[in-house]
Amino acid sequence: MFGLKAFIGLAALVGGTHAIGQMTCVSFSSTSSSSDFAIVSNGRAAPIYYSSEDWGGVQLATTNFAADIERATGVSSTLYNLTSSSIASFSVLSNMYPILVGTLGHSPLIDTVVNQTNLDVSSVRGQWEAFMTRVVSNPLPGIQSAYVIIGADKRGAIYGLYDHSEQFGVSPWYWWADVPIKQNSALYVAASGCAHGSPTVKYRGIFFNDEQPALQNWAMEKFSNGTGAYYTGSPFNSMFYTKVFELMLRFRANYLWPAMWSSAFAIDDPLNQYWADFYGIVMGTSHEEPIMRSTPVEWDIFGSGSWDYSVNRPNIYDFWVGGAQRGKPFENIYTVGMRGAGDLPMSPTTNVALLQEVISDQRQILSNMFNGTDVTTIPQMWCLYKEVLGYYEAGLQVPEDVTLLWTDDNYGNVERYPLYSERNRTGGAGVYYHYDYVGDPMDYKWITTTQMAKTYDQMSLAVDRNAVRIWVLNVGDLKPYEMQTEFFITYGWNASIWTPDNLSTFVYHWAQREFGLDDSDSHTITEIIANVTKYNSRRKLEMLNVTTYSLVNYREAQTMLQHWNAVLNASATIYRKVSPAMQPAFFELVQHPVAASHTVATMWIYAGLNNLHASQARLSANNYASRVVALFQQDYDLELEYHTILDGKWNHMMDQTHIMYYYWQQPMQDTMPYITYVQPRKDNIAAVMRIVPEQSLGAWPGDNMDNCVQGYSCPNPIMTLDPYIPFQNRYIDVGAGGPQPFTFTVTTNVSWLDLSLTSGSISPSAPEQRVYVSVKDWGQVSGAEAAVVNLNVTSAGQPMLNVPVTFIANHTIPASNFTGFVEGDGVISIEAAHTMRNTSVSGIAWTELPGYGRTLSGITPLPRMGDNGTNFTAGTGPSVDAPSPNRTYAFYNFNTIGQAGNVTITTYVAPSLNANGDDRPLAFAIQVDDAMPQTEYFIPYAAPGTMPTAWDGMDGFAATNIVPVMTNFTAWPGAHELKIWMIEPAVIVEKIVIDTGGLVPSYLGPPESLSVFNQRMFMSDLTRSLEA
Repeated sequence: MFGLKAFIGLAALVGGTHAIGQMTCVSFSSTSSSSDFAIVSNGRAAPIYYSSEDWGGVQLATTNFAADIERATGVSSTLYNLTSSSIASFSVLSNMYPILVGTLGHSPLIDTVVNQTNLDVSSVRGQWEAFMTRVVSNPLPGIQSAYVIIGADKRGAIYGLYDHSEQFGVSPWYWWADVPIKQNSALYVAASGCAHGSPTVKYRGIFFNDEQPALQNWAMEKFSNGTGAYYTGSPFNSMFYTKVFELMLRFRANYLWPAMWSSAFAIDDPLNQYWADFYGIVMGTSHEEPIMRSTPVEWDIFGSGSWDYSVNRPNIYDFWVGGAQRGKPFENIYTVGMRGAGDLPMSPTTNVALLQEVISDQRQILSNMFNGTDVTTIPQMWCLYKEVLGYYEAGLQVPEDVTLLWTDDNYGNVERYPLYSERNRTGGAGVYYHYDYVGDPMDYKWITTTQMAKTYDQMSLAVDRNAVRIWVLNVGDLKPYEMQTEFFITYGWNASIWTPDNLSTFVYHWAQREFGLDDSDSHTITEIIANVTKYNSRRKLEMLNVTTYSLVNYREAQTMLQHWNAVLNASATIYRKVSPAMQPAFFELVQHPVAASHTVATMWIYAGLNNLHASQARLSANNYASRVVALFQQDYDLELEYHTILDGKWNHMMDQTHIMYYYWQQPMQDTMPYITYVQPRKDNIAAVMRIVPEQSLGAWPGDNMDNCVQGYSCPNPIMTLDPYIPFQNRYIDVGAGGPQPFTFTVTTNVSWLDLSLTSGSISPSAPEQRVYVSVKDWGQVSGAEAAVVNLNVTSAGQPMLNVPVTFIANHTIPASNFTGFVEGDGVISIEAAHTMRNTSVSGIAWTELPGYGRTLSGITPLPRMGDNGTNFTAGTGPSVDAPSPNRTYAFYNFNTIGQAGNVTITTYVAPSLNANGDDRPLAFAIQVDDAMPQTEYFIPYAAPGTMPTAWDGMDGFAATNIVPVMTNFTAWPGAHELKIWMIEPAVIVEKIVIDTGGLVPSYLGPPESLSVFNQRMFMSDLTRSLEA
C-alpha cells in the first residue's frame, strides 16, 4: 500500500499520539527524560496562565484548551487570566508548574517571559501563523519551570493550542462528527516542545455552497426558531458559524466564504462578522460577490435597478461602498471584479473595458474607506472562474497586488496555474477547488467522490507553480466530506511532508485518531477509503445509469458488484467491532458513505441486469427487479438512520436527492431506476429454459435480436477461449424462461474441457445457475480446436431439449524467450505503473501516483519543475520502456485488426487540462518498436473560460474522468516494445490498451492482461482478487 520508508518518515512526525502531519511532543506516560513536562499527572493538571490583553480569540482558544485537557483526562486545569499589572504580583501555587500561553508582541505575559529568560523566539518572530513551545526555566519570579506556548500572531497562538489538543486525543471533529475522546490518566510534553513555521498556503479556506436542501434544513432545525433571519430566512446565524469557526481553527483553516445562495452573512446575524474576527477567521465572499456583499441576495433586498454596471453604475457603486464600510473593522479579503446575476457572465460578449472600470472603482472605494490607506496593502482577490478567465486572457490588466485565484473545471481539474511571468506578482496566486458542484454536465453534492491522490496531484502542482496565497475548497454541506476537507487544508498547512508514497498514511493516522483502531484495522480503513473514493470518482453516483458498467463484457458489472460487496463487508466488520460510543462517528465518517454508495451503485447495476434479463426472457429479471426495489428503500433507510442517530442531531443532513437525474439539475425527488417484470405464470413460447453464453446480449433457444444479425433462425451460440484471457474460463448461464421447473445436464465431447457443473435444477424459486467452462490442460489442445458443450434439459410433460454450444479453444503460444504481457481475447491491457525500465532525463522520471485514477494508479513525470519545468520533443525526454527482468511494456500479439498488420493503442490519461498555458498544451508521445514516436496533444483547445466540447456531456472527460487517446501502429504478430515519452509535465497515464481486433465496449477497458516471466504466467491483480 505504501512504502516502509514513507511510513517511517511520517511516523516521525506523528509519533504515538493522535496528531496528523505534525511534529509530536505529547506522550501519555513519562519517558526516561526527567525534563518531560507534566500537563496532567497523579490526578493534577498544570494551571494555565494567559493575558487578558491578548487577542480575544487566543483567550477563547485557551479556555477550549483547558476544556480539552479535562476531556482527555477527566482532570480540570485552573485558568488564570492576568493583566499587565498583575503579572509580577500573582501568587504561585505550591509545587505547580504552569502553562504560559500567548501571542508574541501582544501578550504582556509572553513578552515578560521572553525578556526574563532571553528565550530565542527568532524562529517565529514576524512569521505568519507560526508557533513554538518549550519548557523554560525561571520564566517569572517564583516559577521554577513552565511550559510556554507562543504564537507569532493571533492564529499562531491558537494553532499552537489546538495542535496540542489534537495530540491529547481531541479530534477537530469531536462535535462535527461526534468523535469520542479517548481518556488517558496522564499527559506529558517533551521539554523541547513542538513548533511550526509559516504554512505553505497563507489563506486556507472553505466555501459553503449549494447548501439547500441538506445543510440549510439541518441548520434551520438546530440553530433557528424555524423562520430564520429577518431579511433572508437563512438559519446561518452566529450560533451556527461559531461552531464552524472553532472547527476550522482546529484543523488549521483560516478563511471562509460563507453560505450565499439564500443567505447573506453580514445581515443574517449582525454578530456573524464580529465573531468571525474574534475567533480569528478571515472572511471573504465567493467569486460572484464583490466587496463583501452577498450577491444576488443582498442586491435583491437592498439594490436598486439592474445588476448591470454599464447602465446602473451609481447604484451598484453605492452598494459596494456599503459592503466596504461594513467590513472595515474586520479581517477580510475583498473579492473584486464582477459577474452577472445568478452565477452567469456579465454580458454575452467580453467587455474588458467595463470590467477594468469596475475594478478601478472598487479599489477607489477601498482606498476611500480606509482613509487613504495604500490600497495595495488591503487584501484583495479576483477569482478567474468560468468566463472571467476569458476576460483575463483577453487582456484585462489586474493590479499587481490583487491575488489571482485560478479555478478548476468544477470537477477537480485546474484550468490554469500561474505561468512563469505571473509567479512573482506581489498579490500572488491561489486556487478555487471543488468537492461539490451544481451545473453542467450534472450536479454532484451528495456523497464523497474525490480521490485524495487527485487532490494531491492538482494542489501539489499549485505549490510547484507558486499558487499558494489563497486556497478555497467548495465543501458543499461540509458533511460528508470531513476527512477529504481536512486533507485539503492539512496539505496547504504543510505541503512539504506529503509525497505520492505517503499519502495513504494520512488516512491510516486519521483512522487511528478518530476511532482508536489498531494497525490492522487502520490499514483496512485506508483501503476502504481509497476504494470508495476510487469507485465513486470513476463516475459520480448521480451520473450512474443501467449500462454504465458493461453487463456482458469483461465481467465488468460483476466485478463492480464484488468489489462493492468486499468494501461494504470490510467496513461493516469494523463497525460492529468498535464500541457503542464510537459507532456514531464511524457511521458518519465511514460506514454511511460506504453503505450508501454501495446501495446506489448496486441498485443501478441490478436495474441494468433486470432490463437485460427481461430482454432475454429470463425469469430472473423479476429477482433483480425485487432487489432494485429493496435497494431503493434501503437508500432511504440509510438516510433515516443518519438522521436519527444521536437523537436526531444530524436530521436533514442527508436530505440531498441523488437518484435519477433527468438533466444537470438535482431531481426534486429520488426516483427508482426503471425496471420491468417477466410474466411469472406464463410459459415461455421458445422453451422452458434460457441459455445465455458469456458476452452475449441474446439468449437461446428462440429468437432474439442479439442472437445474430438477422434476429431469427439464428445458429447455436459459439464461445472462444485462449490461455491468456484473464479470467481463464467462460461461463454459460442456465435460467428459467417461465414457471416450469426443469433439470439439466451439461456434457462435452472432449476430454480437455472442464465443467464446473454437470447437472442442476431450475425452478421459479431458484431460477439461475452458472456453468463455468475451462480448459483442463492446454497441452492437449493444438492450435484452434472446437468442442461442443451440450446443455440438455428435462421438464415434466415435455421432450428433452438440447442447446449445443460450440466451444473453440485457441492455444496461442508466445515465443519461448518472451517476457511481458500477452494478448488474450484479441486485446492486451496494461496498467501504466507496470513498467520495467524508467529512463530519467535531467533528473525527471515517470513516477507512480499510487491509487490514482479509475483502475490501479497513474504515472506522471516528477518533479514537475525539474530542469526548470522544461518540456521535451518526442523521443528525447523521460520514457517508460522495455525490456527488463521484472516489469515491462513488452507485449506479444497473435492477431492484428483485420489481420492487416495494424493495432490500435488506447492510452487512458487523466483529464488534466492545459493549465500551463495554451502554448504548452498537455502532450505525451507513444512509440512501438523502432517506429517514429507519435506525439499526442489530447486536450483540445478551448477559448479561455470555456471547456472543450469533448469535456461536456455524459460521455465527456468530466463525466467519465478519463481521456482515451487512440493511436494506430503497425505491429505484426510477435513480440514488441512500447514506450511512453514525456513531452509536457503534469500528464498522468493510467492504462494502455492494445486492440488487436477483439476489443469490445466497456467503461473501464479490459482488465489487465496476463503476463509471462520466463514462461511462467502471472494473473492480473483483478483476476487474482476475484478468484480469492
